[in-house]
Amino acid sequence: MWVAVLSLLAATPAYCLTGAASQGKSAGIEKAAAVESDLGLQGKLGRAISKATSGEGKGLIDKDAERGYLGIPGAPKINLLIGFLWAIWVGWVFSTVGAFGGIMAGVGHITIFGLGSYAKTFKNSAPELNKYLTDSIRVSNQWLVGLSALVSSFNYWRQKRLVAPLGIFLGLGALVATLLVVFTTAGKVKFSQYQGYFGLIVFIIGGFMVYEMTPRGQRSKKASQEAAKAFEQTVKQKGDIQEQGVKTLKWSLVKTEISFFGQTFRFSPIWAFIGGFVISAVASFIGVGGGFLYVPFLTSVVGLPMFVVAGTSALSVLIGMIFAIFNFMVLAGIRVYWPMIGAELVGIFVGSMIGPRTGKYIPNKVLKLIFIVLALYVGLRYTLRGFFGIHLL
Repeated sequence: MWVAVLSLLAATPAYCLTGAASQGKSAGIEKAAAVESDLGLQGKLGRAISKATSGEGKGLIDKDAERGYLGIPGAPKINLLIGFLWAIWVGWVFSTVGAFGGIMAGVGHITIFGLGSYAKTFKNSAPELNKYLTDSIRVSNQWLVGLSALVSSFNYWRQKRLVAPLGIFLGLGALVATLLVVFTTAGKVKFSQYQGYFGLIVFIIGGFMVYEMTPRGQRSKKASQEAAKAFEQTVKQKGDIQEQGVKTLKWSLVKTEISFFGQTFRFSPIWAFIGGFVISAVASFIGVGGGFLYVPFLTSVVGLPMFVVAGTSALSVLIGMIFAIFNFMVLAGIRVYWPMIGAELVGIFVGSMIGPRTGKYIPNKVLKLIFIVLALYVGLRYTLRGFFGIHLL
């Protein structure tokens, strides 16, 4: 089903550039006059528009062009149906593996909707607008991930596949990081930089997860493998997975113990807090939830099986996303395009309800393989495009 949907998305244009802004060249940008008006767009966006260069062509603002994204004349017009369908995929991916929701959202906003190419046209002619659009893409990704994390956390909690103490301490570390990143990078990161770092970090994580799949990488994961086998067997026999679900055996700031399907796992809440801080700092910078970093942390450092990781990652991401969105939109004054976000949130809800219910039937190794394939493709694609200008399909 998903192959068919993705094929449809790839073949269907999700946006169109309207008015004269979609045509022409940006020659003579230096000689053209500034817009010198906010065109009815308030706040930072209006100020960025007023400083942009007026004219017809790429990298210019044509006051008479039809308005699109964020109400900007000549900006891409978003196809809300495509937004809804893509968001179902985003919600399913995140709620199934606990990661790549924000990255898949970024693929949609940057590539399918054409916001990446549009933002790049202002790199030289209107750098302030270029950076504003970059921040808008970042917080748009976070809205989608935030709702998916909320729905997923609730569903995994009901199935007792969520380690609440671990998720909470990871999330608390994320709170400090998100506040720090917003005020140190908002309005300061060019789109090409964002895109390149986005891909590089994901590519590195994907490579590390490949190592985790090797016999050498699996040696220290015996408890995780045993718990995963017991879980898979219970699902095959249609047994009650809640009966042997996550239970907290011991709790303290130094060491906490939990059990899952007959296996005991230990972690330090203090180290979880530190891990959450580092992970969220990186995630907030590139405008995603951080699941693609939480998952390797939970599987490699803590040693949990993927069946527990997805829900725990979702809870951690949820806490970070609430504050990241608040910081960007309220404190930093960044806007999102509400018609697009509204349609996408409906799709996110649908996909996030499906993921926890289908994910339990997917073997542990297959879940990791899905994670790796997505990481390698997305990472390579955006690293090449952001740093070298090479476009990979």
